[in-house]
Amino acid sequence: MKSILITGGSGFIGSFIVDEALRRGYDTWVVVRSSTNRKYLQDSRIHFLELTMGDQGRLLEQLGTVLQERSGWDYVVHCAGLTKTVDKQQFDIVNHLHTRYLVEALDALDARPKRFILMSSLSIFGPLHEQDYSPILLSDTPQPNTAYGRSKYRAEKYLTSLDDYPYIILRPTGVYGPRDKDYFLMAKSIKGHIDTAVGYKKQILTFIYVQDLVDALFLAIDKGVCRRAYFLSDGGEYESARYSDLIHQELGSPWMIRIKFPLCILYLISALLEGISKLTRKPSTLNLDKYHIMKQRNWRCDISAAEQELGYVPKVSLAEGVRRCVAWYLDKGWL
Repeated sequence: MKSILITGGSGFIGSFIVDEALRRGYDTWVVVRSSTNRKYLQDSRIHFLELTMGDQGRLLEQLGTVLQERSGWDYVVHCAGLTKTVDKQQFDIVNHLHTRYLVEALDALDARPKRFILMSSLSIFGPLHEQDYSPILLSDTPQPNTAYGRSKYRAEKYLTSLDDYPYIILRPTGVYGPRDKDYFLMAKSIKGHIDTAVGYKKQILTFIYVQDLVDALFLAIDKGVCRRAYFLSDGGEYESARYSDLIHQELGSPWMIRIKFPLCILYLISALLEGISKLTRKPSTLNLDKYHIMKQRNWRCDISAAEQELGYVPKVSLAEGVRRCVAWYLDKGWL
């Protein structure tokens, strides 16, 4: 039986990876903390492993205890990550250093996996090709302009700097689906009859349904690729209002006011909310990192490598994915 260790398994993307691993019959281990919400981790076949990711010594001790009884895991999927925080230094600690600590601990215990899969992000490339809207390519040089993007890029650079290390890096664009709370905020706003947009210059967005992302991950494992990175999207390119328009339709087209903010106003609001966040010590959904993400006009990316090398074919269109999301939100009483 193949074995897999998944970090971030209680989160949106991670919980779907756990579901798929179980469906495929993997011996499935999930890294948790004592405070982890296990709402989506109810399957009795899951093995839970409490690890202190931020303490190198403690992490080595905890893994060492487990590895006295087993040889390790065939695959490690590092999906854990920080997407918002009051202290931006935490991005580097969680997204970069925790990756490094895990890799080093596994190697120190002679438990290097056959593949170490890092869930990264398209955002490590920053605002590229914003004049002609040509796709971001694997050959382009990353220019991350957010603390989050820089931290993910450092994690990638660490892995790629290791001689012969068996990594796979996945760089999805905007991931959406049931259980997601970020895109849900848009649905909640539209249900309340308000939709917002920012900037007057054309913006091209890309998306990927969560199950398509998970399918790509297991395709990469099955194909045996190594030391490769892939962009992942559903293959479509969308004007900025397309996602909200689809939500609006699925909600029965209630009356709605669409407000478009100039970027300068968005910047001021983002800076203000970030300042308040620092005072209250509570992270804000809208901040200066988020401003740079919303400001970016071109999110096109070239997924041909995933198509050709993995046989990746996205199955869920944006319209179908939004339909599934809204149906799930309604069924669970979120809307």
